Amino acid sequence: MEQNKPKVGVGVMILKDGKVLLGKRKGSHGEGEYAFPGGHLEYMESFEDCARREVNEECGIEIKNIRFQFLANITKYAPKHYAHIGLLVD
Repeated sequence: MEQNKPKVGVGVMILKDGKVLLGKRKGSHGEGEYAFPGGHLEYMESFEDCARREVNEECGIEIKNIRFQFLANITKYAPKHYAHIGLLVD
């Protein structure tokens, strides 16, 4: 069953002038929580391209200096299961 497979999510911590951008989640999980911009990794997409696309779609901004921050196995929102890639950008 497709719902029993983990998905890959990419979260992007955006730093500018000593500040971090957060948004309040609307959607299927984490509703009302504050989170970094991000979304699902598409087939054959690089982590960096996913970060650029999601940040542009959600925030309308361009990012640079993309680097790896963390990897997490998220089961908090079961039955949803995510491998979460955290990236840090300017």
